[in-house]
Amino acid sequence: MANHRVGTTGEIPPGARKIVQLENRSIGVFNVKGTYYALRNNCPHQGAPLCQGRLTGLAMHSMPGEYNYGREDEIISCPWHGWEFDLTNGKSIYDPHKCLVKTYEVIVEPRSISQPRTVTAATEAEQETMIDTYPVTVEGDWVIIHI
Repeated sequence: MANHRVGTTGEIPPGARKIVQLENRSIGVFNVKGTYYALRNNCPHQGAPLCQGRLTGLAMHSMPGEYNYGREDEIISCPWHGWEFDLTNGKSIYDPHKCLVKTYEVIVEPRSISQPRTVTAATEAEQETMIDTYPVTVEGDWVIIHI
């Protein structure tokens, strides 16, 4: 698994996204309220640039007839046909067991004296018909994607 610095935390502040090219993959990195998520920029429906889509939340209920809006900015909607996916795990809102996108881990690395904090990303196991998401961590000021 390779780590890739994709930018600094200052380049991807809360509410922002950045689309990067890594190992012949287009990947979107999102900062949702200080938590980073990364996913493949490809909708499984017809190959649309998924990471250019609108971020929304969900209508959630705690009892019959009572609804609240929640999970704000954790749901991405395909810009072509409106298919919706969960940024946190790549699962489709409509069919979470069959239609997924690949997710990646994101980490934030500590910065050195001469470098600002950056963002990077890492792969999880491929699944059938999924939207790719990648692990993202923050080390200092660096955002890291693990592929």
